[in-house]
Amino acid sequence: MSDKHYFPETAANQLVPRALRALVRGTPQLSLIDSERVVFNNQHDPARVAVISGGGSGHEPAWAGYVGDGMLSGAACGDIFASPSTKQVLAAMAATPSEVGTILMITNYTGDRLHFGLAAERARASGLSPKVVVLPATDDVSIPRSRIRVGRRGLAGHVLTLKTVGAAAQAKYSFERCVDIGKAVNDSLVTIGSALDHCHVPGRQVHETIAKDVCVVGAGIHNEPGAEHISPFPSVESLVDHCLKRLCDPNDKERAFVSFENKDDQVILLINNYGGLSNLELGALADEVIIQLKSTWKIIPVKIYCGTFETSLNGPGFCISLSNVTQAARQANVEIPELLELISAPTAAPAWPNSPPSPIDLSKRSAVPSTDVDMQPSIAPEADIKVDSALLSVVLRRGCEAAIAAEPKLTEWDMVMGDGDCGEAVKGVSEAIIALLDGSPSIAADGSIFTALFAILQAVDDMGGTLGAILGILLSAFASELQKASSRDGLSPSLYSTALAAASESLKNYTAAREGDRTVMDVLLPFADAFSSSNDFSNAVKVAADKAEATRFLKPRFGRATYVGEEKEQELPDPGAWALFEFVKGMESGLKQ
Repeated sequence: MSDKHYFPETAANQLVPRALRALVRGTPQLSLIDSERVVFNNQHDPARVAVISGGGSGHEPAWAGYVGDGMLSGAACGDIFASPSTKQVLAAMAATPSEVGTILMITNYTGDRLHFGLAAERARASGLSPKVVVLPATDDVSIPRSRIRVGRRGLAGHVLTLKTVGAAAQAKYSFERCVDIGKAVNDSLVTIGSALDHCHVPGRQVHETIAKDVCVVGAGIHNEPGAEHISPFPSVESLVDHCLKRLCDPNDKERAFVSFENKDDQVILLINNYGGLSNLELGALADEVIIQLKSTWKIIPVKIYCGTFETSLNGPGFCISLSNVTQAARQANVEIPELLELISAPTAAPAWPNSPPSPIDLSKRSAVPSTDVDMQPSIAPEADIKVDSALLSVVLRRGCEAAIAAEPKLTEWDMVMGDGDCGEAVKGVSEAIIALLDGSPSIAADGSIFTALFAILQAVDDMGGTLGAILGILLSAFASELQKASSRDGLSPSLYSTALAAASESLKNYTAAREGDRTVMDVLLPFADAFSSSNDFSNAVKVAADKAEATRFLKPRFGRATYVGEEKEQELPDPGAWALFEFVKGMESGLKQ
């Protein structure tokens, strides 16, 4: 892969706001909440269903490029390959209010599920939207049924779902009907990806490449190594045949998610560029796919899309998506021509192909909202929990410094098994907390546990990614448990151990990951158990150390690492689990000091 960039020294997340500003300046219908990296349709009609999507950046034109009349109402954009925070999603909802309901459309990645799910819960609780539904995209077929615990990944095929639901909302379909159509189109989709190599993220080191004689099948959009490595390198004809079998073979019970056996069914084909292929090569690949669909599977698509819809930065690869429109129409109880008309309806979204711009009435351009989405409670003085301010400051600072020092190895490990963003995210939130400690006034100035905790929560809310969602939910529940505690003794270990144990139980309502699944939970849950049973923080840190080291030998069951081929060498610690261990180890050194 090439590691040369025009912005070689620029932090990766600084590219995102610049790209969004350029997009909005060139599209009068779009506005930007710069602080939250939210692009929204300033012509949005509150009488229509609001359709909001988003995810990590690096997948352009998804998702901001699909905002506009007839498609998305808004999009929340995270750092490169990292989900947007709950705060960002709430900001997108506040910018595009709906009197009938909001649909949050996401790709099925853990961070997105957690952040968008938590945003939906908070929006319902605060009355931000009368109805909220999260619709995950699940079109990937690379991993067999028997190995999937959290559902299939969302890949580029889901842009057909975005387009269809957006058109239904534009036509003022009811909230329930839009949801039904979205579920039906998603259920009719299958996608398989292939890649020649990883992409390269600006500002990150290269830790791994794909060998020249290897072709990856089952490649995702986050630099995952892929489910299958084929060597020697296959011919194009053999590769396409292999991919189409993954999509169409009714005898593959592990992957036959959608049936294409009825030759009268109407089928849509989408060929997506991962970002690094020339249009010439992509077109030739599409030609081979079309030839084999007809000759081998007797499928003649009624509509064909070929282009760049959802990228992996400059990834040298592509994916094939098939949608059985007949099945979707049957499931949604609509006529086939109606569904095809929705997919083909014009949209003002700047990235959708062959869509004439709709007239823009700038007098109706809505202002960028200043809605407060933090929703942090105030604590009465008599309900506060206080400790020595110097103690509070040094404990938090040592934890953050330990996490920052661990960033290089966290990034290296995550580049092998994931997308490489874990180290940057941990370093970023740790630096933000240190800045709050150094601020005037410092968040530790009065020794208030709640002042510090709520400030840290805001920093974590801005973190994004799966780890950010896990920590955000945990700390929110931890704060709630501390508020309910009968004791106000800030130096009592049992006060914190009891609250942490209850918060860990609350977290289990939002994720199915448990100890043994090779996630941050492999350290978090044993640490909380050890602390609550002994009230000895140092003993709990020793347990965390052992559990973090033990993740080297665990098989991943959640997250992007689950999409790595079984033959892939995996004896590296889980980056999220190790990051938590480093933080609590640093806190322990601060307590001893």
